[in-house]
Amino acid sequence: MLLVRMRVFAFSLLILALAPLARAQDPPPRIGPLVVDLHGTFLGFPEDQLVADSRGMTLAELPGSGLGVQVGIHVYPVRWKAITFGVGGEFARISAGQTPVEGVVGVRAAEERFSSLTPQVSFNFGTGHGWSYLSAGFGSSTWSLVPQGQDAFPPDSDNVKTLNYGGGARWFAKRHVGVSFDLRVYAINPGSAAFKFPQRPRTSLMMMGAGVSVK
Repeated sequence: MLLVRMRVFAFSLLILALAPLARAQDPPPRIGPLVVDLHGTFLGFPEDQLVADSRGMTLAELPGSGLGVQVGIHVYPVRWKAITFGVGGEFARISAGQTPVEGVVGVRAAEERFSSLTPQVSFNFGTGHGWSYLSAGFGSSTWSLVPQGQDAFPPDSDNVKTLNYGGGARWFAKRHVGVSFDLRVYAINPGSAAFKFPQRPRTSLMMMGAGVSVK
């Protein structure tokens, strides 16, 4: 399933990079100079036995998909030929919950949360009317997974090194307000081990976001 998601992700980024997003105008406005994004997000938490084992849980107790928010701010100081270079940062927070079906024995409710704060650099293609981008950054994240009736483990509050990379597009039908979407992968370093349980393995999470952009 992850391989299929990654292929879809890669194809989507290729389309974004090649899509002609600019409207005809002479001369078209430049990208930027500053953009703020506010997105609602969807993230698929892994249903992986190694992740469950790191918290003494069963697969049935893992929450699965979650919803959250993504906030980004970017500036665009340099343009070279068809590429505008951007720098900025992003904060994302997603949570998910699982409540067992009534009558099911041995399955606990659980909460799962992920948050990330990352500086980013971006390569942008288009004009101020609309542009696609590819971006990446290296920062930190926290990932907690706590079943009901169990205290959080120390790894649930660890700041873990995280690489994020992805792409998206923005369109501005109005001068300062537009719509945008973003596809992003978070490659998260392994978590630390706690008590008798093994460490959480190195994991990649995919997030999809869409919302508004203001410049």
